Amino acid sequence: MGKLSTGWRLLPAMMLAAVLWALGAGAMAQGAAAETAAAEPAAIETSAAEPPAPTSGPLPPELAQVWSDIEYREWQGFADRVETALESGRVSDSVLGDLRRELVDWRATFASAKEANSVRIGALEAQIAALGAAPAEGGGEPEGMAETRAGLVAELDKVLAPVTRATLAHARAELLIGTLDASLRNRTVSDVSARGPNPFNYAAWLPAFESFQRSFSLAWAAALASWSIPSERPSLLAALPVTLPLGAIGLVLLVFGWRTLRRVGERLRVGKSPAVRGAWGFVVSGLQVLVPGFGAILLGAAVDNSFVLDTRGEQIVSAFIGIAVVQFMARWLGNRVFGIPGSYWRVLKVSNREVRMGYALAATLGGLVGLQMLVVDLARIDAWSEATLAVLDFPLILATAVVLWRFGRLLALYRGETVETGEDDDRSQNFYTSTVRALGNLVTLVAIAAPLAAALGYRSLAVFLLFPTIYTLATVAFLMVLHHFITDLFALIVRRSRDEAAQSLVPVLFSVAAALAATPLILLIWGFRWSDITEIWVRIWSGIHIGENLVITPTTVLTAGLVFGIGYAVTRLLQGMLGSTILPKTGMDPGGQVALTSGVGYVGLFVAALAAVTAAGIDLTSLAFVAGALSLGIGFGLQNIVSNFVSGIILLIERPISKGDRIEVGTTMGIVRDISVRSTRIETFDRSDVIVPNSDLISGVVTNYTHGNSLGRVILPVGVAYGTDTRLVERILREVAEAHPLVTVNPAPLIVFSAFGADSLDFEVRVILSDVRFGLSVRSELNHEIARRFTEEGIEIPFAQRDIWLRNPEALNGGTGGAAPGAEAPTAPGADAPIAPGAEAPMAPGADAPMAPDAAT
Repeated sequence: MGKLSTGWRLLPAMMLAAVLWALGAGAMAQGAAAETAAAEPAAIETSAAEPPAPTSGPLPPELAQVWSDIEYREWQGFADRVETALESGRVSDSVLGDLRRELVDWRATFASAKEANSVRIGALEAQIAALGAAPAEGGGEPEGMAETRAGLVAELDKVLAPVTRATLAHARAELLIGTLDASLRNRTVSDVSARGPNPFNYAAWLPAFESFQRSFSLAWAAALASWSIPSERPSLLAALPVTLPLGAIGLVLLVFGWRTLRRVGERLRVGKSPAVRGAWGFVVSGLQVLVPGFGAILLGAAVDNSFVLDTRGEQIVSAFIGIAVVQFMARWLGNRVFGIPGSYWRVLKVSNREVRMGYALAATLGGLVGLQMLVVDLARIDAWSEATLAVLDFPLILATAVVLWRFGRLLALYRGETVETGEDDDRSQNFYTSTVRALGNLVTLVAIAAPLAAALGYRSLAVFLLFPTIYTLATVAFLMVLHHFITDLFALIVRRSRDEAAQSLVPVLFSVAAALAATPLILLIWGFRWSDITEIWVRIWSGIHIGENLVITPTTVLTAGLVFGIGYAVTRLLQGMLGSTILPKTGMDPGGQVALTSGVGYVGLFVAALAAVTAAGIDLTSLAFVAGALSLGIGFGLQNIVSNFVSGIILLIERPISKGDRIEVGTTMGIVRDISVRSTRIETFDRSDVIVPNSDLISGVVTNYTHGNSLGRVILPVGVAYGTDTRLVERILREVAEAHPLVTVNPAPLIVFSAFGADSLDFEVRVILSDVRFGLSVRSELNHEIARRFTEEGIEIPFAQRDIWLRNPEALNGGTGGAAPGAEAPTAPGADAPIAPGAEAPMAPGADAPMAPDAAT
């Protein structure tokens, strides 16, 4: 059972692969293996040359943080040795990493020591400030005050001494960490850009293939030797009760696991909505990868537990398990991104031919990445020479580059969906399509550059360009698949359709958070060390310095955001309470209520912003220069915006117009629907919105028909025929006007006999309406009633008439004499026919028909 733990150590690796889906895991594992191999000879050097690490972490607050000279001498000696190691340039990367970790511990200790006695220092500085400024040299000061000042200054110097000492040590630690990081980065760049053996050197071909063959033959020989040694057979037989079940379970999971899960997924997706099918499809397809991968691990554990293989054989088996896991992940990503013909879960909407090609290319890239991992592991296990590695790795690099080039061209020619959508959807789709195409072009360039670099002897550069690009593509593909899963899950939770959920902001925010979480992984893929990432985080956490006094840290940003959010929520709550509960009970007009509610909102937002800045500890005096520059910019470039803003404030205070008023501005007439700080929205009577800048409402002429009240006048012209009794007409019009419910009694309707018109006697009905907004409907109702009453009383409403007389109709025939009796005169083509005596003359288009003389009135 001794070797069983070696096999089961692969289980944490599998669980990590389940979380990361094998994205970049190969590159990380190779880097970790290289550092482990380099750490073995470096351990002795570290233990012999370096002092023990200092006590790290924050010191107890009850101590004064005053360090002894012995501790500082220890730091000075350690810092001197670090400087010596950096200047020599002969220390390994592993030793430099150990030195950096100790430097980080020292820096954390000094950062805590810098904050020592802060309360006491603040108290002493406040007391000295309370004494006032010290008098000039030769100036008089009471003896007691001078002694007190001298005592406080001396005590302050004493308290500041350890703080100053820690500050200087912290600065030196910062400098050494930066120098060490730069040295490690320079070494990485040198290793990547170093030129090695040429793969076309045919003298190295035969030794290279012999080394490759010897690696497997030694593992096979060790396996056969374990059977030939009698002393090992009892161990082999004793391991069978564990080995056989592990192997059987692993084989079943590897062969039948994905098929069973595929059938389960198909049953779960039958008759479901697209969101449910998408969510279940992601989960089941993920299990289709994890279950066979777990089966491969169990097979490896069974082989490892069988005591058949030596250390080399176990490492080779582990490499093959890694190949299997990477291949499963590659096939899963290819299936989720490209799908199969007719699938609904595809991330990239491509044709069926491109679906099959994309899936095949993804699976091939997974197999090539696995082979690259095997070659690197064999080179590390058997210590291959650089020439051997260059020869054996070049065909793999070339094949990978060819497949990657074809994959890049597939992405570069991506067309996206061809369905017509809205304007926002088109913009989003165009951005998505252009991003995929740009990524494809970049991948194509890498696929061309990598084999050229390898052919020239830059194998490390080719590997650095080629395989991290594949890992990055896998990471991006996984994020895209994850975004679709989040969208489906959100649609399932909120019970919306998938298209509606895709337009929501929540899935986008979760996807952005996932992309930010994947950023460290991408940095690790491209050669960053974990210490580099933690240093970036330390820099961000320590804050960004703007000027001398302004420091923006994540804590200040979160504090400011939290305070502003609370202030914003309180402001909205107060606005809602005022608008719905308090102000309606005061009897204030609706326009005044809106103005007061808006004013409370602006004041609340200003107070919330001021409280957020104050809570974050930001000194506004440090922004004086920025404020001056902003004022200058406002004066020149934003004067129109400021003018509209000030005009909006004036409108809310003076309220010459209010929400709901019927106004006329220039040629625009309508109802005021909204008054903001920059503009006013007017809804016209044809239901279109007109946005009017507030400055136009202040500086221009505005007619407000409902300012203060809704009363308004309507003038209705009426004409009757000559000869009609005018007093009868006046009485009828007055009765009709007074009978309408919207016409006011005081002032009463006024009937005016206005003029003797060309064709009629002209009257005007002038009425005051209690609500002028119904003026159009009142006018129509009054007209209907007047027409009815006039008909009942026999009063005629005149209209314009016209009689047409033709004096010489014979001229229309074009002849000089009259036509023979009873004969029709010839007519030219298109000319009017002659008119017989007593017949009606033809009329021009649009002319009134002639009337008999006795029909005229």
